[in-house]
Amino acid sequence: MKPTLLILAAGMASRYGSMKQVDGFGPNGETIIDYSIHDAIKAGFGKISFIIREEFLDSFKSIFEPKLKGKVETDYVFQNFDLKPFGIDEEIERAKPWGTAHAVLSARNQVHEPFCVINADDYYGYDAFEKMAKFLTTEVADDKYSLVGYQIDKTLSDYGSVSRGVCKVNDQGNMVEINERTEVYFKDGDVFYKDANGETQLPTDTRVSMNFWGFTPAVFEQSLPMFQKFVQENKDNPKAEFFIPLVADELIKSGIAEFKVIPTSSKWFGVTYKEDKPIVQDSIAKLVESGTYPTKLWD
Repeated sequence: MKPTLLILAAGMASRYGSMKQVDGFGPNGETIIDYSIHDAIKAGFGKISFIIREEFLDSFKSIFEPKLKGKVETDYVFQNFDLKPFGIDEEIERAKPWGTAHAVLSARNQVHEPFCVINADDYYGYDAFEKMAKFLTTEVADDKYSLVGYQIDKTLSDYGSVSRGVCKVNDQGNMVEINERTEVYFKDGDVFYKDANGETQLPTDTRVSMNFWGFTPAVFEQSLPMFQKFVQENKDNPKAEFFIPLVADELIKSGIAEFKVIPTSSKWFGVTYKEDKPIVQDSIAKLVESGTYPTKLWD
């Protein structure tokens, strides 16, 4: 059974100032998602599932269906505010849904095979998809998941601090814990993060999560009670988000599942700030020039 690629594309793109998921970066207006899908198909994924807000359905279909017809199966998962499908019988006022792990849970009735999760607005590189496809077809189990670990210095923006899930990895290559650092940045060529305790330097080869995770459908059952508990504890906190690293951390600490950190040498790039756009366009232009991608991606 071929694995599925689940793309987190329901975000509001608040920092970017427009719907960056469908902005054009390639020589013919290709989106960042186009390159991820192209790499996923090449690596052997059999289905692409977009997690979106329902009102974006027509927009996504008009952009992606003509390109992908006959190449790969597509599916659409809606993330919204309705908590009843998750066994929570109350309405909670919020400006946006409950975060990335809630988005993944929204796919539980539509994904029945091993799958990986990525962000819509990040470029991951073919190496990462190839390694993840191999893991999902040969190693994954209900108690053995994975994430792709990027080198922290290959993931930062020159235009401001970013959030990164910093991984602690043991000698077996498994994640021991993941800590969300909300302010990570370059300073004089070195990498630092800032928190309540001040500024801390990180080694440049520290592995970080860029939200590229591999699971079996068992994760839906495993994370549902966590989500129910999270909602109860955070119903008065409209900004609280149920993130995938929270689920991973709990699964590791409770001994339910281990997470293999798959190292990649790929340089990650993405669009956090408007100023990142020309850098992403230039990075893609170089990949096209080197022959990594054709000029017209879908011809």
